[in-house]
Amino acid sequence: MAAMSGIDCVREQVPLADRTWFKLGGPAQYFAEPTSIDELKAVVERCRDEGLHARLLGGGSNVLVRDEGVAGMVISLADPNFSRIDVSGHKVTIGGGANLANAITVTVGAGLAGLEPLVGIPGTVGGALHGNAGSHGGDIGQWACGASVMTRGGEIILRQRADLVFAYRQSSLDELAILEAKFELEQEDPVEITKRMQKQWIVKKANLPMAHENTGCIFKNPRGMSAGMLIDQCGLKGEHVGGAEVSQRHANFFIAHPGATAKDVLQLIDLIRNRVAERMGVELETEIEIW
Repeated sequence: MAAMSGIDCVREQVPLADRTWFKLGGPAQYFAEPTSIDELKAVVERCRDEGLHARLLGGGSNVLVRDEGVAGMVISLADPNFSRIDVSGHKVTIGGGANLANAITVTVGAGLAGLEPLVGIPGTVGGALHGNAGSHGGDIGQWACGASVMTRGGEIILRQRADLVFAYRQSSLDELAILEAKFELEQEDPVEITKRMQKQWIVKKANLPMAHENTGCIFKNPRGMSAGMLIDQCGLKGEHVGGAEVSQRHANFFIAHPGATAKDVLQLIDLIRNRVAERMGVELETEIEIW
């Protein structure tokens, strides 16, 4: 522990499975839950000095942790200091650690439209922005007008709208952490936005795995196509390796049944990717991050 001595928010060999949606995988060598930007900076600078790789864990919906665990440092911004949501007119400043669902609830309640198509997408605002989360109604990046980020060296940089580039499931915000983001939304009747949001949620919910299942969305949609539809057309719904199974409700979601391992999921990813490439001639890219 000498590498991290003197920093109160750091612990060693912390289990990560329960912090991810799959509920799989081993521990983090080091785990930090800072309560302030200064504390975060101290952790990041120490990692830099010690040559330790640092990663940020948000809501854990988009991460598969390998069975042997994660070397280096895993940082969580779950402290309320990283989750603030401030509304001023049609502009909103949201902490990177804020839950995306909370951000949607607050903005819709304030009569601000823009984020409601993201209803049902899990995770944090920082994670959503980093991966430019979206659905048929648009993506989060189109509303962003600035962000404050921390680099892997512990430096804080303000990114203006002109610095931000968003594409399908990716963004130019690839520093270690998004501390907070600013959005310019559109003022509208809260009742109308809520109705629209509820309709979108009903449609999404009908096609997603059940809430009690340990699941993850696996592949990016290839341009102009649906990954789930390609997998379904190959007859792969219900395909399984060990305790990992392709969901019967939505083929781009895998379910980890009791007793499943991360290795099962990884082998199922390879199997599905190979079958789709053979039968459809399409190379599927993973959306989920494998640690």
